[in-house]
Amino acid sequence: MSQNIFFNKNFLTNLRRRQRATKFVNLLLLAAASVSFIAIMVILGSLILESSIFFGQVSAVEFLTGTEWTVLFADKKFGVLPLLTATALTSAIALVVAIPAGLATAIYLSEYARPGVRGVIKNIIELLAGIPTVVYGYFALYFISPNLLMRFVPGTGVFSALAVGLMIGVLIIPIVASLSEDALYSVPEDFRLAAYSLGARKIDVVFRVIVPAALSGILAAIILAFTRAMGETMIAAIAGGFRPFYSFDPREAMQTMTSFIAQVATGDAPHGTIEYQSIFAVGILLFIITMVFNLVALAIVRRWQIRY
Repeated sequence: MSQNIFFNKNFLTNLRRRQRATKFVNLLLLAAASVSFIAIMVILGSLILESSIFFGQVSAVEFLTGTEWTVLFADKKFGVLPLLTATALTSAIALVVAIPAGLATAIYLSEYARPGVRGVIKNIIELLAGIPTVVYGYFALYFISPNLLMRFVPGTGVFSALAVGLMIGVLIIPIVASLSEDALYSVPEDFRLAAYSLGARKIDVVFRVIVPAALSGILAAIILAFTRAMGETMIAAIAGGFRPFYSFDPREAMQTMTSFIAQVATGDAPHGTIEYQSIFAVGILLFIITMVFNLVALAIVRRWQIRY
């Protein structure tokens, strides 16, 4: 009887210790998660505060519909469309590069590659993701533009949206490849076995069964890569040129939203001026666009997880 009481006391003591440890870990994780939330709220608050000062002097209609952006000139115009167009154009070019390359890599790694080869390619992709973006920018400026684009694409200058888009495309290949591979790998094995049992070939199984089943995850990867492309700064600042020009010609030098923020933030505009406030107006517009795309991506991923 005394042994049972002793055993029960030890059990209850250990249980309380585990419960306290669990509560401590939960609080620690909650604090870590709260840091991200607090950081986002502080950033959003500063953007709203500073941009409200800007929109107190500039019409939101002029800002969103104007085709001239000459904030740093004597004759100031506040139409953000040149920056928005350049951002969308470079991001679209990046997707043209990243989607085929990233999706092909994901399919090969998930369905075709042997374990040894798969490990080597995964390491290369991770290495590609770890290269500083400033290296991509100077590579585009001093190699891609003079040796490839200016030679084979007539009318392309040293600075161009095309060079920026190509380099950003290479930058986001790991995002598309990694997330798409996860989506393909998560398709239940029963799908493959059922297709093979019906006599389907490997290529038919991949492109008619596996890829359609993982389409939601692949789309989410593409959307996340697109938002990453929109937020890229150094490549656009180095290889794109600081020219806020409203055009859809990728051979032209253009200035993206992020490169404008980088230009003004380096000291081209005194604190408190309309030029300085404009970077917060551009920043909150970019924040809203990125948030919308991220919410869409999260909705797609959630639907995919529920489905499978």
